[in-house]
Amino acid sequence: MSEDILTVAGLRVSIGGDEGRAKVLDHVSFALPRGHILGVVGESGCGKSTLIRTLLGILPSTARIDAGEIRFDGMDLLAMGERQLNRSIRGSRIGFIPQDPYLALNPLFKVGTQLLEIMRWHAGGNPAAHRARLIGLLRRVQLPDAESALDRYPHQFSGGQRQRLLIAAALACSPALVVADEPTTALDVTTQQQILDLLRELVAELGISMLFVTHDLGVVAQLCDALCIIYAGQSVEIGATAEVLARPLHPYTSALLACHPERTAGFAGIPGAVPSPLRPPPGCRYWPRCPQARPACRARPAHLVTAAPDRDVDCILFEPGV
Repeated sequence: MSEDILTVAGLRVSIGGDEGRAKVLDHVSFALPRGHILGVVGESGCGKSTLIRTLLGILPSTARIDAGEIRFDGMDLLAMGERQLNRSIRGSRIGFIPQDPYLALNPLFKVGTQLLEIMRWHAGGNPAAHRARLIGLLRRVQLPDAESALDRYPHQFSGGQRQRLLIAAALACSPALVVADEPTTALDVTTQQQILDLLRELVAELGISMLFVTHDLGVVAQLCDALCIIYAGQSVEIGATAEVLARPLHPYTSALLACHPERTAGFAGIPGAVPSPLRPPPGCRYWPRCPQARPACRARPAHLVTAAPDRDVDCILFEPGV
């Protein structure tokens, strides 16, 4: 059995539109060890949502996987058809926690109807047993009055309570991996901390793995064992969270950290903007905004370099001999 539950290697995804094909992901690579939490961090527009959709096999019809590999628990996800993904992977082996707890639940149906449908579809079996398991999960995620929760409508819950419902739904079929898409963004700071603590406890208690996608390095510092920084659809730095935050190597990682209010006085930002995937700059995609850019950056193809033990960086500054 591989020590990695999920491996993404050289993933390239483009999406067609009226103006041409947008290279949304262009050489994304990382590995998630079993029982760990990996954070995927980047600005808006860097390809985080496309990465999630590719992992779950829910890309739009105009999307195309141009290269790369995704292996989950020894299986090639990109070789699977829609039926196999739907029956054997999504919702069962891979759980998903969406970003917005206010939009993820249908307001016209009771919570129990929606959550029990997930279990009926993926697990089959006894409805009474499914209901008992869900009530047990709702207790575990610390939802008040878990016994009656399944008979209530989404509008009868607060934002934090809805997020706990969605966490229970993601765990309902005992997945090996949970993909969390910025699940604390819509919550207040106090509730956000409670959800982060809960996720960390559940990963340790249930022995699952988690891919946590976010733009917030503060959240990553509290939750994730390791992180993958992506910029304009490319993996630019991978390593243990504490090491990357203490000693960032890629100029983009350093710039992101400098934007955090706890690390700088006043307001700070990164000059320029994330390039359009329709017309990305040649070579390293960060060079137009990079204070350490060199002429050779414009011709350098994307590839990760081992810059230190368990630290990979996609930057010319760490090429041998530079």
